[in-house]
Amino acid sequence: MKMHSLCQGNHLDLRVGQSRREFLYAGLAGGLGLSLPNLLRLEAGMTIPDVAKVDAKADAVIHIYLPGGIAHQESWDPKPFASADYRGPLTPVKTNLPGVYFGEHFAKTAAIADKLTIIRSMTHGEAAHERGTHNMFTGYRPSPAIKFPSFGSVVSHELGVKNSLPPYVCVPQAFGGVAGGESMGTGYLSTAYGPFSLGSDPAQSNFAVRDLALPKDVTEQRFNRRRGLLDAVDAHFSSLEKSDALTAMDSFYQAAYGLVSSQKAREAFDLNAETPKLRDEYGRNQAGQRLLLARRLVESGVRLVTVTYGGWDHHSDIKNGFKNNAPNFDVAYARLIQDLDDRGMLDRTLVMVSSEFGRTPKINSTNGRDHYPRVFSVALAGGGVKRGMVYGSSDALGGEPDADPVSPESLAKTMYRLMGINAEKRLMADGGRPIDIVNGGEVIEGILA
Repeated sequence: MKMHSLCQGNHLDLRVGQSRREFLYAGLAGGLGLSLPNLLRLEAGMTIPDVAKVDAKADAVIHIYLPGGIAHQESWDPKPFASADYRGPLTPVKTNLPGVYFGEHFAKTAAIADKLTIIRSMTHGEAAHERGTHNMFTGYRPSPAIKFPSFGSVVSHELGVKNSLPPYVCVPQAFGGVAGGESMGTGYLSTAYGPFSLGSDPAQSNFAVRDLALPKDVTEQRFNRRRGLLDAVDAHFSSLEKSDALTAMDSFYQAAYGLVSSQKAREAFDLNAETPKLRDEYGRNQAGQRLLLARRLVESGVRLVTVTYGGWDHHSDIKNGFKNNAPNFDVAYARLIQDLDDRGMLDRTLVMVSSEFGRTPKINSTNGRDHYPRVFSVALAGGGVKRGMVYGSSDALGGEPDADPVSPESLAKTMYRLMGINAEKRLMADGGRPIDIVNGGEVIEGILA
């Protein structure tokens, strides 16, 4: 296919005040994304069958990810009656649900257990961090043949922008020290559906979100002039072809302009708008300020916020590992759930706490626990799930699912269902190949309110 030149019958009018350098810069930036149309993809896209529509029970998801593999025995599924080498070094605490215990450092969360659903029978077969992370962010086992999109990217693709805010935000960033961080990305979907990363930590005293403000030397007039130039170049290239890269670039710029020009969007990221008292109650630390910001973002219109916190890969000295990580999380998480409930948001906001896998049933020789995907736990709250429920169970030693095993596929299908997305739907991958949003698993009907 012969490409048309800018100089052959497709002239652009350089507006007064727009320099040749600005024009060439924008043209080159647009040119970087050009590719030939994918005819097979377009043809296949017309033949993907429709699926039944589902009603949304949740407007947003806060996905709290505890990287490293949090031990279920020291958190959501302690074994108070097991021997010490299985029970571990911590003393479980009673929750406000009869006969239900949480780990020693989860006392605040134990007091709001009647607002939660705990799944104690999660299971998969991936014991490596990267592969376990992929499972829990996509609902798919990793494949060398294809990269699967994260929950946030699928939600962004299906539900789109609301209130000029990115549909998918990662706090503090997409990679954030998480092994297998690309599992938080777009996979086979266009990069237009990728996450917006803060670029700094909300707990920092000088916290500021990158790309939300104009550079000091750029006036609003100059900002609008540059946007007009970009629109002109976009219109030209759009008349030549439609490619994923070009569409992604256009979506990226539109989202960026929306963020910079929207006062509402900037306010959503402003933690200083919260009262000092509430910030103190969440905790002036990473856990507290990240979860408080997540609440502000979903309140303002973000569809899915992923928050990563802590390091839970406790192969040794698990007692001090939890002492260093869990108390701040306990305070912040309990305050988040209560805050959402107080504001009337909990019933329409799904809060999901997950990790890549659990830990071995028996304490090892260095007083820690090793990787263990055969059984672990996930905590859910709000967004259409029941309150005050424990779903499934592990056996007496925390080594196998004892009842109602739940796969990552089933968890993913349930999350999508609550967001009003039918995971039986197929999306188009490169090469015109339709792929199920989730392949396998079932919606966990027993936890739905």
